[in-house]
Amino acid sequence: MTRLFTLAVAAGGLVIASAQAGAQMQDHAQMQAQMHAQHQAAPEQAAAELSSGEVQKVDKDTGTLTIQHGPLVNLGMPGMTMVFKAKDAAMLGQVKVGDKIRFRAEQVNGAFTVSKLEPVR
Repeated sequence: MTRLFTLAVAAGGLVIASAQAGAQMQDHAQMQAQMHAQHQAAPEQAAAELSSGEVQKVDKDTGTLTIQHGPLVNLGMPGMTMVFKAKDAAMLGQVKVGDKIRFRAEQVNGAFTVSKLEPVR
């Protein structure tokens, strides 16, 4: 009888321990899902951000803009001056040297490209 009682208590303890472990695993899975959702949201937010810059040169012959810019968060780049292709040739007519702009730069087919451009008024 004592042995049967001991086995019953041990089995009950295993059931409780299993239930607690299952609850911890479920909590862990929920936490991982939340972290994954936050991680996915970060690139989308970065994608929506525009960077600040100043037009240094407009070259309609090559379809490029030289821009002195702040950090390009979506590309992980610090501020510097560099040449960008214009995604749309019409962008070249929207700005002139010295204009302050907000823009979105992306890497398209290996070339840094301005995909969105807004003159700052």
